[in-house]
Amino acid sequence: MFNNSDIIALAKKAGDAIMDIYQRDFAISEKSDESPLTEADLASHHCIVDGLKLLTPDIPVLSEESGANEHQDRLSWQTYWLIDPLDGTKEFIKKNGEFTVNIALIDQGKAVFGVVYAPALEVTYWGDAEGAFKELGGQVTPIRVSEIPADNAVWRVVGSRSHQSDEFKAFVKGLPETEVVSMGSSLKLCLVAEGAADIYPRLGLTSEWDTAAAHAVVEAAGGQVLQYPELTPLLYNTRPDTLLNPFFIVCADKSDKWA
Repeated sequence: MFNNSDIIALAKKAGDAIMDIYQRDFAISEKSDESPLTEADLASHHCIVDGLKLLTPDIPVLSEESGANEHQDRLSWQTYWLIDPLDGTKEFIKKNGEFTVNIALIDQGKAVFGVVYAPALEVTYWGDAEGAFKELGGQVTPIRVSEIPADNAVWRVVGSRSHQSDEFKAFVKGLPETEVVSMGSSLKLCLVAEGAADIYPRLGLTSEWDTAAAHAVVEAAGGQVLQYPELTPLLYNTRPDTLLNPFFIVCADKSDKWA
């Protein structure tokens, strides 16, 4: 159907377009939900959408920057691309490097393939049924989630760089000793996927395109993304009235220490 390498190359091409704008002054506008929008979001969107139409013309595409028609049509799609052209726009504006290009393939509600590329950090994550991988400095290595911390061990908890809710703070207090690691964008999920963190409780709002690509990486690395508090798998394109995710937990596995 497609080669993973082509999709990874497309994510990097979109990242190059983002970096061209990142390195100069750029305009910032506001969307209807008051979230920020830059010309880099749109440049990346057009790059990815045009590229996917050439590579996989039979697979529809839903992007954060898609129009109302695609948002409505997606309800009839069983397989489709779900993309966030620039995840972490606030981090992009702050110029801290913690923003990503996210491309995911959704099939029957599940994220089955995903690429996360952080162009400012020059790091790429991807995952599918064959496993999960990280590329940094030209070196590709397989990645795997860490084991659940032993009794009384420190839990490495991922928190948002820009959004730490009261629910998140209460969740952290319920764990044994903790170390909170702040990170922007979908890189938070990737920290769990590569074993650099133990758990990421996202007890605040996100959209489906924010998480799908990194979700695929987490599952390919042996981890789970679970709705909270139900602790059932997080699925996509199952809610006709919204593209917002419920609260969720990213982890190696369920544990009585937090569940």
